[in-house]
Amino acid sequence: MRAAGATLSFTLPTDIENRPVAVIGAGTLGRRIALMFADRGGLVRVYDKSAQAGEAARSFVEESLPEVVAGLDGGRPGRVDITDDLAEALADTWLVVEAVPERLDLKKEIFGELDRTAPADAILASNSSSYASDEFIDRVEHPERVLNIHFYQPPVQNAVDIMSDGQTDPRIMELLKKELPRYGVFPFEAHKKSTGFIFNRIWAAIKREALAVVAEGVSTPQDVDEMWKINMGTPAGPFRMMDQVGLDVVLDIEKHYAAENPHLPTGPRDLLKKYVDAGRLGVKSGQGFYTYDRQD
Repeated sequence: MRAAGATLSFTLPTDIENRPVAVIGAGTLGRRIALMFADRGGLVRVYDKSAQAGEAARSFVEESLPEVVAGLDGGRPGRVDITDDLAEALADTWLVVEAVPERLDLKKEIFGELDRTAPADAILASNSSSYASDEFIDRVEHPERVLNIHFYQPPVQNAVDIMSDGQTDPRIMELLKKELPRYGVFPFEAHKKSTGFIFNRIWAAIKREALAVVAEGVSTPQDVDEMWKINMGTPAGPFRMMDQVGLDVVLDIEKHYAAENPHLPTGPRDLLKKYVDAGRLGVKSGQGFYTYDRQD
């Protein structure tokens, strides 16, 4: 690790149009991130040790890409390669997006490897939904190229948060604000460190209160969602959206918020834990607050 006060220098990536993007993790969000970077005719490499997850990601991108490309000015189908070789995934990349599970020890390990292996001018970003990037750069020699880029549910929810690790080269922020919209995703900078960034911090409060209303026996998930849909004019309510994310993921995020703020009520976490312990994780397990078939 560089000594405190040392000069940080970073050379911005060039020839972006002809260089690949790497996505580390082929899960629910990893494959959606890969989809968005494959919509301008370029190459995206998805790294995952699970061949099954990798092939599921490839199928998702191939099925979804034509519609995304059709809605993007200048869009054209790109290519997604799947690999379980990290060096192969990172070769000549200009941007690397980590999308592994929300485990701090895992993120520290991954970012140490990315910093050692990725090209010197590659930008290293985390899609973490709750960890600020300054929490997992212990093994990183070049923190000036690390930041958070937090995606929501592309290609439907296409705003992203970007946030410095406290040492990120400011020119990276400006580059991403210019480049990301070309792929159909729109960055908004959190100008101070913020757990939950911008939108997710607001959304966390909504989710927590919705869970509290149900945990206290005031209402049901279905009624809360129906009221939400009527009043907000959206196709889904908070509980349906939590099912889509995965209740285990939602619980992990809530635990992180609670670790930072012990005064948060326990009822929402207790309710989530009840569902998770029963194996009701949402869409991915076929049952959460709702029951799903393969068409969901």
